[in-house]
Amino acid sequence: MDSPAPARRSFLRGGLMLATTAAVTAAALQPRADADTTIRPRSRARLIARDYPDADWQPASPRNYTAAARPVEYPIDFVVVHVAQETYDDTIKIFQNPGAEVSAHYLVRSEDGHVARCVREKDVGWHAGNWDYNTRSIGIEHEGWVDKPEYFTDAMYESSADLTAYLCAAYGIPADRDHIIGHVEVPGSDHTDPGPHWDWDRYLKLVKGHMKVVGGA
Repeated sequence: MDSPAPARRSFLRGGLMLATTAAVTAAALQPRADADTTIRPRSRARLIARDYPDADWQPASPRNYTAAARPVEYPIDFVVVHVAQETYDDTIKIFQNPGAEVSAHYLVRSEDGHVARCVREKDVGWHAGNWDYNTRSIGIEHEGWVDKPEYFTDAMYESSADLTAYLCAAYGIPADRDHIIGHVEVPGSDHTDPGPHWDWDRYLKLVKGHMKVVGGA
C-alpha cells in the first residue's frame, strides 16, 4: 500500500524509459469529417487518432512524452486507469514541468468530472512505467489519492467512463478488464493505483452504458 503522503514524482513517474526514442517525422493525421465512433473488430479499427472532444487542452511539456503517429505507428490496445496522488491543479503543473519526465493523456477532476487533455492520443504518454504499454495505451489520471475514496465522486466516474467508452469505440478496444486496466496491473509496475477503493464493477458498467450511446456495445 502506498503511503498517504508520497513524493509527487515517485507516484507519477512509474519508472520511465531510459532510452531516447527517435522523433517521428510524419505530420499528425487529421480525422475525416464523416468518421464514426462505432466499435469494430480490431482488424478494422480506424487508423486516425481523434482526441476526445469534451476535454480542456492543458498541454504537457513536450519533454514529458514522445511524439508519435499512433495508431499507425503503434496500435492502441489498452486504457490504463491511474490515481494521481495529487490534486488536479498540481497534476497539471507536474505534467507541464519539463523536468518531471511524466505525463498522461487525460486527467479527470474529482469535484465535477472535468476532463483535461494533456497529451494527444497520437503521442506516447509516459504514464505506465513500461515502454511497451506506454506505446499501446492511453493513460487516464484521476485527481485524488488511493486511500481517500471521497475523491472518487459520481461526477468523476461518469466523466471517466464516458471518456473510456469513447476511446474503446474509436480504437476498437474491448470494454473489458483485460483491456481497461489499472496502473497496478501493468507488468513490472510497482504502483498500487487506482487502489482498493476504485469500484471496477461500477466503472465497467458505466463504460458499457456509454458505449451504447456512441453506438458501440
